[in-house]
Amino acid sequence: MGGGARYPYPKEVWSPSGGWWTRPTNWRSNTAIIIAGSTLVFYSVFKLSANREQRMQAPNRWIPSMLWAREFKEGVVGIRNEDEEWPKGAPVEKGHH
Repeated sequence: MGGGARYPYPKEVWSPSGGWWTRPTNWRSNTAIIIAGSTLVFYSVFKLSANREQRMQAPNRWIPSMLWAREFKEGVVGIRNEDEEWPKGAPVEKGHH
């Protein structure tokens, strides 16, 4: 079973998909390197984005970015009480659309 032995194929042909038998011997280490590199890039972009995040007005309920946003950690912005007045001209949301 298995379709027989590997037949000779032209070595000079290049294919973006990998060619005839696409199982390189070092695929595990290549995959680990790509995962580590991608994780580093994604984490760096996330931290940069979290550091630059700004809230123009305080949210009226808990939001996930309160876990990492600098403004919430430093106490500059908190959760708005329902009794507080909204700034003039700000849209007032009453529940979901």
